[in-house]
Amino acid sequence: MKKVLVTGANGQLGQCLQKIAAQFKNLEFTFKNSKDLDITDVLSIKKSFDLVDFDYCINCAAYTDVEQAEKTPDIAFRVNAEGVKNLAFACKKHEVGLIHISTDYVFDGEKKEPYFIEDIPNPINEYGKSKLLGEKYIQEIMDDYCIIRTSWLYSGFGKNFYTTILNIAKVNHTLKISNTQVGYPTNALNLAKFINQLVILANFDSNLYHFTDKVEMTWFEFAKKILKTENLSNKVIIHNDKSTYLAARPINSRLD
Repeated sequence: MKKVLVTGANGQLGQCLQKIAAQFKNLEFTFKNSKDLDITDVLSIKKSFDLVDFDYCINCAAYTDVEQAEKTPDIAFRVNAEGVKNLAFACKKHEVGLIHISTDYVFDGEKKEPYFIEDIPNPINEYGKSKLLGEKYIQEIMDDYCIIRTSWLYSGFGKNFYTTILNIAKVNHTLKISNTQVGYPTNALNLAKFINQLVILANFDSNLYHFTDKVEMTWFEFAKKILKTENLSNKVIIHNDKSTYLAARPINSRLD
């Protein structure tokens, strides 16, 4: 029985891992939210790692508010970089394999084709910069690790594009959605299953993966698909919109 620690358990990926945990009989999960285990607090991490001899740690803890990260980058870097560094040191000390979730936002979006793992990152906003620094800390500190970059993660849990569109559609009959960015929306449940398979195999073929559902669309097309799936197409009018943000977004977020 492999013992697996999941940080950031209240986020959408953490909740998806909880949803399917019972399907994996040979994995024993310990789920910790930010109150139970704060990755920015070395003592908090030490307490959790001293209690149980974990085999793996799946780090779902992250600061994901892209707009706010542009206003207060110190918060994003404290969680996405320094917190990840703390976790990497703990995992190395206790010989725990680390699976860390990263993002398409480590790239600038200027490439015309999907991004390969060999492509050189060049983030264009503070969120992406903080996530890339977290990746670098892991690579510098650890040998037994796996970084998984994913994109446009969605599920029925928490706040994400899917749930946001549905919530707005319930109270507003008009939506304005950007059609300037293209990417691969990724179901968080599919990512959760992939992560668990990596743990079961107990051998990372690579230290870096790109994982998406690989169906290309814009945010506008994704919103249309959500409304159609939920039978809301006839109730909501959706318009193309060249949205402007404080934080720059990569035009191409496709991960090969």
